[in-house]
Amino acid sequence: MGSTNNATAAANHPNGPWISSWSPSMTIGGPNFTDQTLRMVAHPSVGGAGLRLHLSNLRGTTPLAVGAVSVALQADRATAVAGSQRAVTFSHARTLTIPAGHEVVSDPIPMPVRAEQNVLVSLYLPQATSSATWHSDAFDVSYLSKPGNHAAEADDGNYVTATTSWYYLAGLDVVSPAATGTVVAFGDSITDGYNTPASVYHRWPDDLARRLAGPRPTAVVDAGIGGNRVLTDVPNIWQGVSALKRFGHDALAQPGVRTVILMEGINDIGNNAGPGGAPLTAQDLIDGYRALIGQAHRAGVRIIGGTMLPDKGAGYYSAPAEAIRQAANAWIRTGGAFDGVVDFDQAVQDPSDPAALRPSFDSGDHLHPNEAGMQAMADAIDLRLLAQ
Repeated sequence: MGSTNNATAAANHPNGPWISSWSPSMTIGGPNFTDQTLRMVAHPSVGGAGLRLHLSNLRGTTPLAVGAVSVALQADRATAVAGSQRAVTFSHARTLTIPAGHEVVSDPIPMPVRAEQNVLVSLYLPQATSSATWHSDAFDVSYLSKPGNHAAEADDGNYVTATTSWYYLAGLDVVSPAATGTVVAFGDSITDGYNTPASVYHRWPDDLARRLAGPRPTAVVDAGIGGNRVLTDVPNIWQGVSALKRFGHDALAQPGVRTVILMEGINDIGNNAGPGGAPLTAQDLIDGYRALIGQAHRAGVRIIGGTMLPDKGAGYYSAPAEAIRQAANAWIRTGGAFDGVVDFDQAVQDPSDPAALRPSFDSGDHLHPNEAGMQAMADAIDLRLLAQ
């Protein structure tokens, strides 16, 4: 998965353990940049007394030159709270080069942050890049500058373009002695938040994090990628390598991870994408789930199985596909291989037509829940499963 500098995933801060508070899964296929500053928003699920950043060139094919990195609290859009800006260093240097296939972790930043307090991370790229390591569907707004290094600027006057992707920014950890650890929500576009409004944080992992807030909070990291599959890589490279390939990095390597909630497989079914180009069977998916369970247990991490949502009326739906979904969901519920089960299917299905989403939960495409449906998914999780 590439190397990190400064710290391993398990390294601790003098004031307590590092906890992954926000960490999108990254793919290849992003745009090229040169002599430009990227200002992105990170939305921590728990707060802490200090933080550190992860930058990723994991999917890149050429070294990435970084000319400056800064972090600040967000006031509005690309404008920072006055006086909150900090320069970020890596091994005590403000500039660095990240080799292709590698990631880096910043030095600790003595900057307190609250849960759900947006953080602006600015990244100056002085040299021409290759296709960016990115997260395409952020459902959050990022800002691109005019030419030049604008990382230290608090105002947004030189940030002239808005996008809805994250580039190279792969994580924000906090030091939080009160936090109990991190839950990783692992999946596809439903977990990624597709069809939810940008910058409102109403994906089901966001809603779950709010349920887990309190004096002893638990962080929730969203490791969803739109279009992702369990068994096979997606031809659209920005939709990621298979869950089997990315699970160790995107889920099990998160600092402080204790539990993973897995809900994935509908893209395998909808594309009839079995191993080696063969037609998909329910047993193929079950074998994939067993492999992910094995990876988690070998890492000492609990894994909760989430049933796949109904999709009648969507482009993916057919009678053979529905039979596979039903068989895989039945195994998730009764197979006993997971450490617990969340019946997302039951939580959002139409009582009068269980193969379809409840109309009040349908974002309009009959596959992705709206904000109310996302909340229903979060509410379906028995929090006692996450306290073990």
